[in-house]
Amino acid sequence: MAAEFLTTYSWIFWLALILIFVIIEVATVDFTFLMIAVGSFAGLIAGLFGIPWWAQVIVAGVVSLILIFVVRPALKRALSKGGDATPSNVAALLGLAGTVTTDFVAGQGHVKLANGETWTAKLSGLTDVEVIGAGDRVVVTAIEGATAVVIPAERNPS
Repeated sequence: MAAEFLTTYSWIFWLALILIFVIIEVATVDFTFLMIAVGSFAGLIAGLFGIPWWAQVIVAGVVSLILIFVVRPALKRALSKGGDATPSNVAALLGLAGTVTTDFVAGQGHVKLANGETWTAKLSGLTDVEVIGAGDRVVVTAIEGATAVVIPAERNPS
C-alpha cells in the first residue's frame, strides 16, 4: 500500500526537487544543481511510466551523475571559451612602459604610463641603476599598493 502510494504521487516529490534545484542553480550558476535537476526530471519521467519509486531514485541518481561528470565539464568549457582574454586591473599594468615625470630621489618618483595614468613609482630591487631622471623610459614590473615598481627600459643604440 505505501509503495503504491509513493509510486502514484512521486511526481509531486520530483517537481518539488526540480524546483528547489533550479532555484539553487540560479543562485550558484555552477551547473551542478542544473544537472541534478535534469536527473530529477528523468526520475519524474520514469515515474510517469509507472516505474516503482525506488527505481525512479536510481534513474535520477544515475542520470545526475552522468550529467555531472560528462556534460557539466564540457558545458563549462564551452561557455568559458571566447571570454575576454584582455588583462585588467594590475595584470594590465605589468610590463607597461612609461616615462619618468619627476626625477627619482632615494629610488622614488613619478611615472606616466603608456595608458595615460600617472603613478608614484619606486625602483625595483632587481636593478643596479640608482639614478633615473625625468624623461627616462621605464617598464612596470610589479604593483605594490598604489606604487608601481619599475626598472629602466632598455635603450636602443642610435
